[in-house]
Amino acid sequence: MEFSPKWIAWEITRRCNLKCVHCRSSSEMEIKGHPDFSTREAFAILDDIASYAKPVIVLSGGEPLLRADVFEMAKYGSGLGLRMCLATNGVLVTGDVCRKIKESGIRIVSLSLDGSTEAVHDNFRSQQGAFRGVMNAARLFRDNGIEFIINSSFTRRNQEEIPRVYRLAKELGATAWYMFMIVPTGRGEDIMNELISKEDYEELLDWHYHMEAGEKDMLVRPTCAPHYYRVVLQRARQEKNKFERRTLKFSTGGAKGCIAGQLICLIDVDGNVLPCSYFPKAAGNVKEQSFKDIWENSKLFHDLRDFKSYKGKCGSCEFINVCGGCRARAYAMTGDYMEEEPFCGYVPAKMARRSFAAEKQRKPE
Repeated sequence: MEFSPKWIAWEITRRCNLKCVHCRSSSEMEIKGHPDFSTREAFAILDDIASYAKPVIVLSGGEPLLRADVFEMAKYGSGLGLRMCLATNGVLVTGDVCRKIKESGIRIVSLSLDGSTEAVHDNFRSQQGAFRGVMNAARLFRDNGIEFIINSSFTRRNQEEIPRVYRLAKELGATAWYMFMIVPTGRGEDIMNELISKEDYEELLDWHYHMEAGEKDMLVRPTCAPHYYRVVLQRARQEKNKFERRTLKFSTGGAKGCIAGQLICLIDVDGNVLPCSYFPKAAGNVKEQSFKDIWENSKLFHDLRDFKSYKGKCGSCEFINVCGGCRARAYAMTGDYMEEEPFCGYVPAKMARRSFAAEKQRKPE
C-alpha cells in the first residue's frame, strides 16, 4: 500500500455556532486558548503542503464560515493546484456565500445532517433551527449548481433514523452520503453510553451493504467503520457477484477501512497534524516542521502503517489489510492506538481455531 496524503481536513477555526453532542472541537463562539491563525499563516501552510503533494483540502472547523478570510484561503489553495472543499453545518449559508464558494474555486461542500426531522437533528446539534439551516443550504446549493455531499453521524439516540436520513439525503440531491459511526473524542467522550453496540453495528453494516448494492444515483459509504470492508469480502465469498469488486475499489485506491495517518490526516487550528479528525494525538506541528517531514518521518504515522504490529484480534485477523480496525476508537477506549478495534464482534479464523483446539483438549474423551 502506498502511503501518500490524499485528503487533509483542516480545522481553520474552533469557533462554532452549534454545540453538537459528538464534536471533537469542543467549539465555542468565543476563542479560548486556541485562536485562529492569520491569513498569512494559512497561505504558508498551503504553500508547504502543495510543495510536497496535491491532496484534497477540506476547510473545516468549528464552523469555517465564521472566518471572514475562508474564501481567500480557498482561492489561494485552488491557485496552487489543490482541490479545495468546504465542510459546514449549513446554518450560515446564504446566496452571497454560494456566490463566493463558486468564485473561490471550492469544488464541493459537505453538509451535516443527523436526523430526518427537525426534532431529531436539532436535538443532536443542540440548536433549534439547525435542521432548517441544512434544508435551506441544500436548496441554495441546488439552485446555484454547487455540488454537495451529506455527512451523518449516529449514536444510539438516532440510529433508528439511518434509513430515513439516507432517503432524505437522496431527495435533497446530494452527490454522496456518508454514514459516520461515532468515535468518542472531544465532547463525544461524554456519550460513551450512547455508542452503538457491537451487535447493532454489525447489523447496520449489513444493511448498508445491501442498500449500496442497489444504489445507482448516489455514492454511499460508511465512515469510521473499517470492518465494513471485512463484511464486503465475506459477502463476496458467499454471493460471488461483481458488486464487491466495485466497492473495494473505492476512492482510497485500495481496499482499506481505516486510513488514518496512511492516506488522510487532520491539521488542527494550532498546527498539530493528527491521524484523523477523531484521533487526538499529534504526529508533529506544521509551525515547527514541514508537512513532508511529519508525513514521512513521524513515529505515530509509521506505527499506524505497520499492520503486523497491531494487537489483539486485529493483529490476528485475516482481514487486517482491508480493515485495520478504527485506530482512533482503539485509542479512545483503551489508550493504545495499536490495540484491537473495540466495536468489532468478529472473531478471526486463527483465534477461532485456537479456541476450538483448546476447548477440545479440555473435554474428556
